[in-house]
Amino acid sequence: MKLSSPPLHFLILLTTLLSKCPPLVHSSYHEYGEALSKSILFFEGQRSGVLPQDQRMSWRANSGLSDGWTYNTDLTGGYYDAGDNIKFGFPMAFTTTMLAWSVIEFGELMPPNELRNTLVAIRWSTDYLLKTISQPNRIFVQVGDPNVDHSCWERPEDMDTPRTVYAVDAPNPASDVAGETAAALAASSMAFRSSDPGYAETLLRNAVKAFQFADSYRGAYSDNSNIRDGACPFYCDFDGYQDELLWGAAWLRRASSDDAYLSYLENNGKTLGADDNINEFGWDNKHAGLNVLVSKEVLEGNMYTLESYKASADSFMCTLVPESSTSHIEYTPGGLIYKPGGSNLQHATTISFLLLAYANTLERTSQTVNCGNVNVSPYSLRVQAKRQVDYILGDNPLGLSYMVGYSARYPQRIHHRGSSLPSIKDHPEFIACKEGSIYFNSSSPNPNVLVGAIAGGPSVDDSYDDAREDFRKSEPTTYINAPFVGVLAYFAANPNFS
Repeated sequence: MKLSSPPLHFLILLTTLLSKCPPLVHSSYHEYGEALSKSILFFEGQRSGVLPQDQRMSWRANSGLSDGWTYNTDLTGGYYDAGDNIKFGFPMAFTTTMLAWSVIEFGELMPPNELRNTLVAIRWSTDYLLKTISQPNRIFVQVGDPNVDHSCWERPEDMDTPRTVYAVDAPNPASDVAGETAAALAASSMAFRSSDPGYAETLLRNAVKAFQFADSYRGAYSDNSNIRDGACPFYCDFDGYQDELLWGAAWLRRASSDDAYLSYLENNGKTLGADDNINEFGWDNKHAGLNVLVSKEVLEGNMYTLESYKASADSFMCTLVPESSTSHIEYTPGGLIYKPGGSNLQHATTISFLLLAYANTLERTSQTVNCGNVNVSPYSLRVQAKRQVDYILGDNPLGLSYMVGYSARYPQRIHHRGSSLPSIKDHPEFIACKEGSIYFNSSSPNPNVLVGAIAGGPSVDDSYDDAREDFRKSEPTTYINAPFVGVLAYFAANPNFS
């Protein structure tokens, strides 16, 4: 049963009482299968390019059909990263990697139709990523001028802002974007291996090419003056490019079984910061995910030369378990993992994914994690993940599902142009850049339901204002949803887990 919204004075009292308590554990029942379906459907609302006949998000239409023309190349397709109309290659590649990892790790648990839908979502991105590396010694890293785009409130179908193409040519570096593209293509090759082996081989071959570019010309793409004004401050490389090199190599090792990538991980770990033990995972920082991924090599392949990666993965898991003496992650009073900054649910979904992926590896090898004062089992890691999932789906002080279209109460005014403006199907007349402002400023709910979108999330005190202008809380992103696909697949297959 979903709770109605509590009075403000009650929320203030509840926050005060719980501020010094450990995270709450809930046992509400959720339709994880329904949430899984909707989390995948969301990606259809983010599509750029020519939409297919079986497009289910029917209020969307074709957009970005001239992308790439300034370079005389086809850069149509791919995804808009969030509520705007820009195609940023860095987060798109990470989104793709996480969708593919969801299939690799949890695909066998998905209903056949949802596995098929997930592969379609992956291919919408990989087809585009292949275009970005189709020219020798060049990678296209972005399409669209975000500074101009963000001054407009325009449907993607109407956009008349510059579709500036941002390209990095060798020897200028783009190790971060190229490394993540290599990871995305390599992981996706594994996801397609059984259903489309020819396409899988194409993806793997191009993953090798992308990694060669990343490793040969080392550096951050946003350090390039020609790129900086477009990428920053939106998707600058804030945390360095080194983790993407290791991440790309780790996925190429998984996909190809080539010992050259094993040697790369062994020989470059220290110089590229693998021992930094940074407890974060997201579109810009791959350290925690890298350690979980490589730990599979250690535990299942007896690759003890990579033991330091496993030690770092263990250390990360210990920070997430409240019973551990080394636990130091911050939680909201309602139990949500919290890191300062916007779009906080990206941390909750990526960390939940890592908890479940590591639990699988530990279970297959009959291992636990030694956290000093306590041994943490795979079951315990799954409990931590379920707390996050249930919070997102509605077990929180507001009784609000942060997934649009799931449950009776969810955000109505997400920061998303296409969702908040009338559909071109209902309002075929052109809506110019500034003409959309009346819809942005409206207090009315969005007319088009972006089913499955997960909002940026609440504040540290569990509060959430359902306000279009508060983009840090109300804007959905592809990289919030992508890891949640795998997480929901696990709990949909194990609905009685508690």
